[in-house]
Order: sequence, then C-alpha cells, then structure tokens
Amino acid sequence: MLPSFDNRQTSNIGVAVPASEPTNRHFADQVVIVTGAGSGIGRATAAAFADAGAHVLGVGRRPDALASSAAQHPAIASFPIDVTQNDAPEAIVQTALDRWGRIDVLVNNAGVFAAMPLAQATATGIAHLLAVNVVAPSLLASAALPHLKASRGAIVNVSSTFGHRPAAGAGHYGASKAALEQLTRSWALELASDGIRVNAVAPGPTESEALIAAGLPDTVIDQIKTGEAARIPLGRRGDPTEVAAWIQKLAGAHTAWLTGQVLTIDGGLELT
Repeated sequence: MLPSFDNRQTSNIGVAVPASEPTNRHFADQVVIVTGAGSGIGRATAAAFADAGAHVLGVGRRPDALASSAAQHPAIASFPIDVTQNDAPEAIVQTALDRWGRIDVLVNNAGVFAAMPLAQATATGIAHLLAVNVVAPSLLASAALPHLKASRGAIVNVSSTFGHRPAAGAGHYGASKAALEQLTRSWALELASDGIRVNAVAPGPTESEALIAAGLPDTVIDQIKTGEAARIPLGRRGDPTEVAAWIQKLAGAHTAWLTGQVLTIDGGLELT
C-alpha cells in the first residue's frame, strides 16, 4: 500500500507572494522533487527552490521531519516514503504529476552514511549503502525521465567529498558516492540529446543529522565534528544553505551549458 500524500500544504499557484519573501523567481511554476528533504541539505534545498518560485515535493522517511520542512514555505508539499521501497520511484513521480502536472528538476539528495572498516564489513551493510546511495536515485531518475524529457529539465545528484577522496573506515560509503559521480557523468552524456542536464554537488562535512542517523553516540559525534573542522582549510563544517545554493544554481538557466560536472563544496578539504 502506498503511503498517504500529505495534502495539508497548499500550492502557491495564483497566490500573491508576501512582500517579505525573496523576489528571486528563477524557478517560477517549475516543479522540483527533493529527496531526503526532512533535514540538513535536503530541507535547505527545498526551501531554496520554494523561495525561487518552484513547487517542491519534499520526500523522506519521517513524516514529522518532512512536516517541519514543509512548514518553511507554502509551496513545499511533503510525501513520506522510503526511497528504497519497490514502489517508491513511481509513487513519487506520480504524486508530483497529480499535484502539478510536470517535473522540471530532480534532486537526488537522500543518502546514508555508515562507517564500516573492512574488518567489520557485512553483506547487509554494503547492500544497504548501495540501495540508498546508488539504486534508489537511479530508479527515481529513470521513473522521472519521460517527464524531464518533456520539460528539458535537470538532475542534481548529491555526492560527497569522499566520493573522490579516500577515508579510512568509510571505504564502502565512499565507493557508493563514487558510483553516483560516475552515474552523473554517464547520464549527462546519455541524456544530453534530450536537453536534460545532469550535475552533482559533493559536500564535505556539513551540519546535518547524518552522524546521528548513523547511530553514533553524542561524545563520538562531537569528537568527529571537532576533528573535521580542524582538518578543513577554511576551519569549519559547512552549512546546509551553502550547499543548497549550489544545487539550485546547477539546476537553473544560468548554468544551461553545464553538464556532467561534480562540484566539490567542502571548505578545501579535498585539497588536503
């Protein structure tokens, strides 16, 4: 059974934008799907597109977290579903079509981090990383493809600095993100003739709930954050809004001649 669509959020079609909202309307009336929209980069990305005039379908596993994201802007609607469910790709796409009739941008942001030293690697752990970070975005992009062709739209994948920079103890996570980066380049070539652009951002350590979701205790999380900030040349972890701004740019008309690129946003970490 498909999860119920939260229809409490209303579209802003035909509704005057309050004077307090930004006047940047580069995505006016476009339809954007953002996965992993319940927190962190996904939440910030949903808000950025909504502020720019888009109708946003925020997708994620946690209804309460999605509701908080949707509360940021009346143009954000929430659709709780696990992106790894067999019926998730078609359900997500159909929900966007039923509500707005088109799809212009797909942001594959949903992902999972797992520290998995080789000595502790398990088939289940590896399969879960690949299911969320590689299989789910692939199948969702495939389901959305006919509608992205119709709109000559864009796909933005969210990778990681560790998709191209090795990290001891997180090799399988990095491998899953490296796969997503290769898919980005391959899809860009494959879909260019349809006018679909495919790019990716590769954030470094960014404030989010990823470490909590990985099941790490607070003391370990604090140690990780302190250590990460010390290794980043600019001296701090990133803010989700900084990554969201680049996701929006890569999907917009200002980058219409850009495809197949992976933009690293990590305060210089990959240089070390």
